[in-house]
Amino acid sequence: MPSSSIRGSDRPSVIDVSVIVLTMGDRADELAAAIASTRAQPGIEIEVVLVVNRGDPDTSAVDVVVRPETNVGIPGGRNAGAHNARGRYLAFLDDDAVYLDRALSDAVMRLDRDHGVGALGFRIVDEAGQTSRRYDPRIGRSRGSSGGVTSFPGGACMIRSDAFSQAGGFCDAFGYSLEETDLAWQLIDAKYRLNYASDLTVRHPHTSPTRHGVYHHHTGRNRVWLAWRRLPLPIAATYLVNWAIVTSARNWRDRIAMRAYLRGTIDGLRNRTGPRRPMSWRTVVRMARLGRPPII
Repeated sequence: MPSSSIRGSDRPSVIDVSVIVLTMGDRADELAAAIASTRAQPGIEIEVVLVVNRGDPDTSAVDVVVRPETNVGIPGGRNAGAHNARGRYLAFLDDDAVYLDRALSDAVMRLDRDHGVGALGFRIVDEAGQTSRRYDPRIGRSRGSSGGVTSFPGGACMIRSDAFSQAGGFCDAFGYSLEETDLAWQLIDAKYRLNYASDLTVRHPHTSPTRHGVYHHHTGRNRVWLAWRRLPLPIAATYLVNWAIVTSARNWRDRIAMRAYLRGTIDGLRNRTGPRRPMSWRTVVRMARLGRPPII
């Protein structure tokens, strides 16, 4: 079990938002900036929950420190932070990201006004103020605009605490890749709406997902797990075939990536992780109306 420590006995009895930050202890300056941007948010009661997956970072500026016994990965770390959080809302922030302007404060006000929204995604911008396509959950003509969505960026979002608990949190086994989609689909099936707020921004350095050596393997494996856990079987089969085609088209010259994706897909088929709770067909229709049916 992870160990945790709570700082200060004079914290407010009602905390608006718990900001959960994961760290490997190797980004001291970036972590300090992330926490400072959180503390600078006006008009709301905040607690900072730091999950230390590795290393020995400075924890003097945080309220709750969680130290898992081992590196439990991204979804496992976020779950550990959420388990030790007291806020009405849970905000997940990468340790090299910062909130801009009043992003966190305004997100709290918007969720307070609309109780049907279970999660709110922020717009991620890089050093040049640009948003990578992979961070924009809107598609087609709606790209770059605010509105209803079927997913959110895991390191730049806010989720109702009760909705997070109802959905069961992130699936620890995913480790890296698609864990946010798994949770998002569960929230939609629980009849929550997900919104993307393009005017609420988080700055994060430009990165490529392939910087993680396990990216292609985990993506192949986790797509199978996602389909198995959340989709009716006919939709699941279509989803996996479509993504096999898309992945092949994107990486046909990269034999290493293709082999890793294939091995991951086989791994996912052989070692499925549950529980299997496929969404209703009504949810499939809701997602389709949002422009993103769960087949692509």
